[in-house]
Amino acid sequence: DRGAQYTSDAYHRTLSKHGARPSVGATGVCWDNAAAESFFGTLKNELVYREIYPTRRAARSAIAEYIEVFYNRQRLHSTLGYHTPEHVEHLYLTSQTSIPEAA
Repeated sequence: DRGAQYTSDAYHRTLSKHGARPSVGATGVCWDNAAAESFFGTLKNELVYREIYPTRRAARSAIAEYIEVFYNRQRLHSTLGYHTPEHVEHLYLTSQTSIPEAA
């Protein structure tokens, strides 16, 4: 997860020159981006480790489908009270009052 491009001296010199800080945290500090770490752990446990992909294209396709079709729409999420994102969105949209049309 911490590619060489993000740890190189040239990269850090360029950041310093422009007064910027790297967006990655220290090695082994998972709390720097807990939401992303949690998501990728879930992705690996629920999909990646359960399959042997014949090609990179097949892996990319399976991961894209998992994210777009299952995770973002149908998977139960604890932070949503174990409801699906689609269900929570439906509840939100049906609770909105209609906006009166302009005269």
